[in-house]
Amino acid sequence: MKSPLLSQPGAVPAEGRDEGVAAHYGDLFREQRALADGKGLVDLSHRGVVSVTGDDRLSWLHLLLTQHVSDLPAGQATEALILSANGHIEHALYLVDDGTTVWAHVEPGTREALLAYLESMKFFYRVEIADRTDEFAVVHLPAGSIAEAPAGAVVREAAHGRDVFLPRAELESYATANGPLAGILAYEALRIEGHRPRLGFETDHRTIPHELGWIGSAVHLQKGCYRGQETVARVHNLGKPPRRLVFLHLDGSEVHLPGPGTPVRLAADGEEGRQLGFVTTSGRHHELGPIALALVKRNVPVDAELIAGDTAAAQETVVEP
Repeated sequence: MKSPLLSQPGAVPAEGRDEGVAAHYGDLFREQRALADGKGLVDLSHRGVVSVTGDDRLSWLHLLLTQHVSDLPAGQATEALILSANGHIEHALYLVDDGTTVWAHVEPGTREALLAYLESMKFFYRVEIADRTDEFAVVHLPAGSIAEAPAGAVVREAAHGRDVFLPRAELESYATANGPLAGILAYEALRIEGHRPRLGFETDHRTIPHELGWIGSAVHLQKGCYRGQETVARVHNLGKPPRRLVFLHLDGSEVHLPGPGTPVRLAADGEEGRQLGFVTTSGRHHELGPIALALVKRNVPVDAELIAGDTAAAQETVVEP
């Protein structure tokens, strides 16, 4: 779904998974600095929006999700995963309940599969599931923003900012009133800095929540049964995940950024050394320079100097080995 904000001055369309919104509006670092200062707005209208209504909505979702939501207070934001039977991550949902409806935004391209799964699990529960993407667009206001959400809009407030579920018809007027606009590259650079994983970026077909630090924030360890719980409990109680998320400070003298999938190796072994992991996301930060997230084998020493492709990389621990 192509955002109307792509018609704004300086807008350069994003590519890949974030196609449909602006990568930037002409000045990546200025946009980042504005967000870091609590100013501006990020267009996330390419994300899917799903709602669940009905008297059983919270108790029903509690059975399906990794998060404890049966008693979720109205207005309290949370995030949750849906796992496969083997504990691999299939969906990530960013949730808030407004007292009558659970609202969630999800990664672009995932809502159809999510809706199909939710519909298949309704059984006799009093719930109604709806795709609201055509009606509502998500915009992000950074932490510290004094911009007000429109009256009646659903707001999901997290530590790094507020996600507002706007009627899609109001997207342009709200953005004009609450700019400056910041593109998805600025938002992603701050996400990398914050070590926040993203489905489809930090995950592959075999990722489990422990590898990305999603235990606690998206996975509740004391709740009842859900699909994939056996793997979560076993790894938490008896073992360690095979991989771990790390933050990389990249050599700033390099012109290019190592893209997703770039092999990570020990610097001492050089570019022909054994691959120990791969870059998941990289970006350019207004203060830190080039940075990245990567998944590496759990036993990689936390103080080891690494290379991502041919770029020197100093690691910072996100998930303990």
